[in-house]
Amino acid sequence: MEIKEIIGNVTEFLNEFVAPVHKVTAVEPSDNNGWKLTVEVVEEREYMKKYAKDEMLGVYEVWLDQDKSVTSYKRRDIRYRSSVKYEG
Repeated sequence: MEIKEIIGNVTEFLNEFVAPVHKVTAVEPSDNNGWKLTVEVVEEREYMKKYAKDEMLGVYEVWLDQDKSVTSYKRRDIRYRSSVKYEG
């Protein structure tokens, strides 16, 4: 299944180079025949745990080319895991 492969590629990339993936919240085709994903990752887990604080989640946009390889990514937001943010 194509989406499963795309999510796997992005998860592997972010786990290695950014932070552990918490949740994939969107998978969309992009204008360049590739893909755009919105992904939440756990930021600063050890630091937050040390100071008994709630985990921080970074919200990233990740772009893949038509071969399903990550071409770029960008952090769009950061928030506490317990905070609720509604986008309507």
